[in-house]
Amino acid sequence: MKKTMIAKCACIISLSAFTLTSAMAGAKTVSDSVIAEQRVALEKNTNGKGFGPQSPRDIDQGYGTNLRSFGTAPSRSDLNLCNIHFHKNAEHKGGEFTSFAGNGDGKGHHTGYIYDGKLSAAQLKPVNSNICSAKGDSLNVGDTLEVHFVYSSAQVTPGPTLGACLAESTMNPGLRVEGQVIVLANDKNALNFSQLTDVEKVNGYYQAPNIPTNMGVPVEYLGSTTGPSYNEKASPLQVSWSVRPNVAMVDINSVGKWCNDNVFKEDHAHAVRNLVQNPKLLSPISL
Repeated sequence: MKKTMIAKCACIISLSAFTLTSAMAGAKTVSDSVIAEQRVALEKNTNGKGFGPQSPRDIDQGYGTNLRSFGTAPSRSDLNLCNIHFHKNAEHKGGEFTSFAGNGDGKGHHTGYIYDGKLSAAQLKPVNSNICSAKGDSLNVGDTLEVHFVYSSAQVTPGPTLGACLAESTMNPGLRVEGQVIVLANDKNALNFSQLTDVEKVNGYYQAPNIPTNMGVPVEYLGSTTGPSYNEKASPLQVSWSVRPNVAMVDINSVGKWCNDNVFKEDHAHAVRNLVQNPKLLSPISL
């Protein structure tokens, strides 16, 4: 009986490793020189031109020399939740997500950072359905995602894209992003994504009251919006960031259900922006 169970576990682990290896083998990976050229272009198009500090960054490193400071956005309890979306692999680096996924295709796919820990064989058991695959590959067990809960000082309601965070009556709203990195597990006892992203109105503001509060002390810093469209140019939007260092385990099936029906019309994982490393493009943070 024990030998059968051991063999079954080994089979599951091997299958997961094979799936991951096959996916990586089939993905185009650019050379280091391509990423280096993108970093050079980013500095050329950004430095000295008045843009504020950029994101994402290594949250374990506090050094930055960008002088374009701006006021920190209020606490999320005094802002309206306007959008929730997630990126495949963490855009930020630090805490429990420091393993580099590789350069990827140079356009934000198959790059970023992944969970440093390990899941059990049972949690890595593949699911039989496509998860959030509307505009790309299906999500798989073991995948790392960075979830962005976006808040705005404007009088807005939750909706699709970052456009839901802006309003004609407020030209320069204060923006705050609460970042939570998660890892997907085939585990009904893990966090339910629909509950994690539940939206309620609290004291007159739209809120996501179930953002985990036990994922370590958030690292707060001044930065920008993200996404690979800003690999070679600066994002002009100013954002107060709060990124938790610990990774939350979430049931992959609940993520799939959320992608099938949510007010934000999110049905796939977004790509990631290159990690911003140039101190001239980063704000200083106190760690």
